[in-house]
Order: sequence, then C-alpha cells, then structure tokens
Amino acid sequence: MEQLQWSYSSLKDFIGCPKRYQETKVLKNYEFKPTEATTYGNKVHSALENYVKESTPLPLNYQRFEGYVKALLELEGEKLTEHHMALDIKGSPCKWGAKERWVRGIADLLIINGNHARIVDYKTGSERYPDPDQLKLMALLTFSHYPEIEKIDAALFFVVHDVIVDESYTRDQIAELWGVFYPHLERLKMSFEKNTWPENPTALCRFCPVVTCKFNKE
Repeated sequence: MEQLQWSYSSLKDFIGCPKRYQETKVLKNYEFKPTEATTYGNKVHSALENYVKESTPLPLNYQRFEGYVKALLELEGEKLTEHHMALDIKGSPCKWGAKERWVRGIADLLIINGNHARIVDYKTGSERYPDPDQLKLMALLTFSHYPEIEKIDAALFFVVHDVIVDESYTRDQIAELWGVFYPHLERLKMSFEKNTWPENPTALCRFCPVVTCKFNKE
C-alpha cells in the first residue's frame, strides 16, 4: 500500500465508522456537505484568526468572543494563526504538501515563548463531549517542529458556551502521547491491507453522506 497519510479529523472519522471512512476518504464516492453548524464554525474561526493576525475588528455578531482573544493577545510570545505543521513517518518535520508526509495538522493559534508554547483550538459546537486528543496531536507536531519547546499548555476554547478544557504536556511525555494514536493507526493500516471496512451504526448515521449504507436513516 502507499504511504499512509492521516490527520486528527481523518483518524477520528475512521474510528467513528470505517465504512464511512472508506466511502468518503478512500473511494471518494461521497463527500460531506457543509451544514449550518460547520459554516458558522468556519466563519468564527476566520474572524478570530483575522482579529489576532491583522487586528481586523470582529463582526458585530462575533464580538462576544472578543474577551477570549484579547486575553490571548496579552500573553507574551510569537503568535501564529492557522499554523500548518506536518511530519514524515520518522516523526521529522516536513513540508505541508510533501509526498513523504505522514501526519499533519493545523493549530488555530500557537504561541511560542522561549521553551514554552500554548496551543488554542476554537470550538463553536457543544462542550458536552470534549475531545482533548486533538490537543495531544498538535502538541506532538509542535514538539517536533520546535525542538526548543519543553512544555506546552493547550486548550479547547468552546467560545459559544464559555467553557475551556485544558491540558499540559512536557517533552518527556512524547512516547506516551504517541501511544494514544498507535492502536487506532494499526487498525487503519489493517483495514487497508485486508480491505475490510465494517459499518459502525450510531446515532450519527442520520448525518452520514453514505446514503447506500443500510444504517443510513435518510
């Protein structure tokens, strides 16, 4: 098989339903259509990025998020918005579009201050089921791209619900953090090798674009 390439969102999609992953990511028979929620989220992300990067005033309907961003701007360090990072199979930094890339991710906001970094991911959805594993992967990418970094404070900012979920990592935890993803990556590799993509029926099936699946409720 060709070099496996993944991101947090694609791996999460596989974990959610291997069949959906095959149909949308491998065979490309279906694609996810933007929803009202995803469109709103993209607009908020763009507005917050422009506010930090270019001091662009927030639109009136997003000004309630300004307090979050102002607090971040007051922190010391270089602020990188929508920061793209990629690694090859050996865990070494590579270009975003490199053929040899293995994993990649985008930090909504990365703040580098000496040997310390902060990672912020803005969320506009529900805070009921936070998933900090995304922060773990972004931390791993940051540790690889910035060898001077010894500690990372990372947070999911659920801006609509005024909730912050935070975690901290140190460089000596790198092996432990990778261990969170290896079992899922091994399953993904086996699915490719054996061409087995079982369905995983859940309450989310009604939102799935794979309308030919027997569990799709459309």
